[in-house]
Amino acid sequence: MTTGSMARSVGLVAVGSMVANVCAYFVHLPASAWLSTAAYGEFAVLLQATLVLGVPALAVQAVTAREVVAGRSVGSLVHLGGVTAAVVAVLAAIAVWPFTVFAHTGWVATAAAFTVAPLLVLIAVGQGIIQGRTEFRRLAWVIGTVGVARTVPPFVALAFGGGAAAALLATMIGALAATVLVAWQAGLVAPAAHAVSLSRLSPASVLQASQVQLVLISATSVDLLLARAVLGESDSGVYALGTVASKVAFWLPQAVGLVIFPRLADAQRSAATLRTAVMVLVGLSAATTLASVAGGPLVPIVIGEDYRPVAGLLWLFAITGGALAVLQVALLAAIARHRTRVAAVPWVVLVAEVVLILTCASSVAGLALIAAGCAVTAAALTVAVVSRDDTVRP
Repeated sequence: MTTGSMARSVGLVAVGSMVANVCAYFVHLPASAWLSTAAYGEFAVLLQATLVLGVPALAVQAVTAREVVAGRSVGSLVHLGGVTAAVVAVLAAIAVWPFTVFAHTGWVATAAAFTVAPLLVLIAVGQGIIQGRTEFRRLAWVIGTVGVARTVPPFVALAFGGGAAAALLATMIGALAATVLVAWQAGLVAPAAHAVSLSRLSPASVLQASQVQLVLISATSVDLLLARAVLGESDSGVYALGTVASKVAFWLPQAVGLVIFPRLADAQRSAATLRTAVMVLVGLSAATTLASVAGGPLVPIVIGEDYRPVAGLLWLFAITGGALAVLQVALLAAIARHRTRVAAVPWVVLVAEVVLILTCASSVAGLALIAAGCAVTAAALTVAVVSRDDTVRP
């Protein structure tokens, strides 16, 4: 892939990702405006919990893309995705009751949110097939359309006066529609012309990639998931709005990782690709941080006076998201090069973050500061370890 074609691919996928992300964050505006702070806190924390349960989906997409590039048959990858989705469905069902007790969420809302998790796995299989075949135009269209399909139903539910449970039930319906859409699109792509003989694909490959993706999603979620426990229902709703800035900074450069993943798997280009990606992501992080500084004063005007305490802290949330975007690319490099043990570094930082949150966080600002400091630390250390490994083991 030439530099020009890579730039075009990144641009296409960036547009698709932008559509999906705008849709995902757009639903927070009516939710925060039309729901009480407590109800919005429930809605936001359950959406975040769904992402944690959907960690295997991220792993499945990465493994699927990697194995398609290697020439593995699509049938074996679809089977692997189906098994993974079944396992996730069982785990999600088991997790409903404990989560309602811990996070003080409603049973119906929690069950609806958790039902989305196995659907995300099935969506990921199709996206991984398309990504592995480097059909980036198709991938961009699929990402954007899936984002719309998952966002319009909850918006409609909220517009008709539905609460958190109704919005999450609508989200589940949208995810089901998105699953059908991706399966159709992945099926339209012609099968690989040359299948190669490879060793049997073990579910362990998904498990290894899952623990890498789990630490990433946990790092993006732990502050919000613990917010209701350390801040209370009202302040956790205020904090949830601030994390929207984190999510924007984190997901905005998503296209970079999707497009460069095949290069990260190349021993000759991995180190240089990682360095370039990190520089690009740091620049984007700086831009989103400055935008958060400028946009902070608009929060009480656009959203409401209840959220004024977070207006001056959006830049801190943006730093958190930007650092986590850098961490994401470093961990993708680890998956691409089969060096998943690198994830031990952010796991250690994550444990330290949980301890700090539970013992020291007593305000929205304090929790945001802990999250930002840990994100920057995890990103810097992980990039350093991955870069060292590329130098020692080219």
